[in-house]
Amino acid sequence: MTSAGEGTVVLSRSAGESRLALSGDWTIAHYGALASRVAALRSQVEPGTRVEVAALGALDTAGVALLHDLLGATHLAHLAGDASPLGAERRALLKAVADALTSEPAAPLRRGYALGDVLEHVGRTTVVFWRHVVDIAGFIGITLQTAFAVLLRPRRWRMTSLVANLERTALDAVPIVALLTFLVGAVVAFLGATVLAEFGASIFTVDLVAYSFLREFGVLLTAIIVAGRTASSFTAQIGSMRANEEVDAIRVLGLDPVELLVLPRVAALLIALPMLTFVAMISGIVGGMLVCAAKLDISPVMFLSGVENNVGITHFLVGMVKAPIFAFLIGIIGCLEGFRVSGSAQSVGEHTTSAVVQSIFTVIVVDAVAALFCMEMGW
Repeated sequence: MTSAGEGTVVLSRSAGESRLALSGDWTIAHYGALASRVAALRSQVEPGTRVEVAALGALDTAGVALLHDLLGATHLAHLAGDASPLGAERRALLKAVADALTSEPAAPLRRGYALGDVLEHVGRTTVVFWRHVVDIAGFIGITLQTAFAVLLRPRRWRMTSLVANLERTALDAVPIVALLTFLVGAVVAFLGATVLAEFGASIFTVDLVAYSFLREFGVLLTAIIVAGRTASSFTAQIGSMRANEEVDAIRVLGLDPVELLVLPRVAALLIALPMLTFVAMISGIVGGMLVCAAKLDISPVMFLSGVENNVGITHFLVGMVKAPIFAFLIGIIGCLEGFRVSGSAQSVGEHTTSAVVQSIFTVIVVDAVAALFCMEMGW
């Protein structure tokens, strides 16, 4: 016996004609019972079998899938046609499921060639890197052109914006720069004392700390901190303005976004980074001096005397000359990435990360080139 509502299927033959009568609900609730009947009758349904669906009850996708197994794609397409006695909603359901079941499976992905894929990735990365270099060079040119035009017109100098950016980039960064370089100076002094003690040359720890911070660590650590702190800030500020269409509004008002947004930030960084570099040099040397006093019994007076007698002013000048170069590059990259923001919050985050990475990479590369240049020049 069949319970009320349960789907049934009856296949009969009379006068050489096959007739398939469908009735009841063909839904997932009756899928188990219907599947066994469909499996038993599937091989007996002939191409010319007449299908009667007048008594067909509820129908869902599970039932249509069983009808597809029982009747095949041709019969199911006929039932989904305009001549079918079924309603429009059921015909649409039949057609949708039939198209899904008869669609060709997606072609398997072609197995890549390992070496070719690597070379392709290298090529794409090289092209992207070259575009970044070209964009940075072009933006440097635009910034310098605007700076020379503004420099001759003091009335166009934006002192309020310059002072505000100078406070954020210089004054607010003093604590973290001083603390970090103080700790690094202490670490360098510990390492120097440990290694040089084996050769009986602990006194040269003074020279190691002074040389490293005056020439390299002072300006390099400061530039890296500023790249992570200030370049990301520039990108986020200008990128948010791009997302809010404020940069477009500036252009509509007849103002130059480079003059209004870029020049005050770059100028502030050009002033801030040399000052922060000087603070970093002093902090690093003080950190090393305290370690020498505690571990090597080198008094601060002896330490400063050694610095004065053995370390020339050239090393200080080399470190200070690199500071404005790093500042200009960090400011340019941070502002450029801000102008590249497309308008979404995700784009702001992506370009902020890119600005930090590019700034740190550029600073380290330029510092390495400068070190090689100074070594060849004997400075």
